[in-house]
Amino acid sequence: MSKIRVFLADDHAVVREGIKSLVMAQADMTVVGEAADGTTAVEAVPRLLPDVALLDLSLPGLSGAQIAQRLKVECPQVKLLALTIHEGRAYLREFMTAGGMGYVLKRAVSEELIRAIRTVVGGGMYVDPLVVGQGTRNGSMKAVLERSQLSEREEEVLRLIAEGHTNKEIAARLELSAKTVETYKTRSLEKLGLHSRADIVRYAVREGWLVET
Repeated sequence: MSKIRVFLADDHAVVREGIKSLVMAQADMTVVGEAADGTTAVEAVPRLLPDVALLDLSLPGLSGAQIAQRLKVECPQVKLLALTIHEGRAYLREFMTAGGMGYVLKRAVSEELIRAIRTVVGGGMYVDPLVVGQGTRNGSMKAVLERSQLSEREEEVLRLIAEGHTNKEIAARLELSAKTVETYKTRSLEKLGLHSRADIVRYAVREGWLVET
């Protein structure tokens, strides 16, 4: 079985070494390249074509969001995952809107980073629970309901999807069948004009569902 190929971009050598050791300790992962600045990252990733590029948001030269914008054009098949100290909604929104598939805080436990890598490589979206757990804004929720005419249950399902829960997990949590959850999801996507889980997460970030300033 081929290994998940990871590229690391962080301007602190100690941090890179720590992440590299963590990744290389996984039987199904390997590190294929590193960068200490944004310019090197945008040059190396299209050449190496890793499965996932792990990006610090505060690199010299180019920010994580700027790197994401360029890489999504040059090599859209590479999944982009932020590893950052920034917990603010603006950073999260900027990176995900630029094409990011995941957002992990540096203070997160190592298991969260490994889980995030596997999630985005598998085509999913991942937002650190430490960010999600900061809460949501009732005002934003009300505005979304007024604009989209989502039912309370539809919005509840959509929020859980944005947090990374599967249909099966949502069904168990809400005491519904998986088929009913899928129906609520389909209705919500139609009302909002969304098409994928990635769209749902970006919408949730934009509306302030996932993190509070």
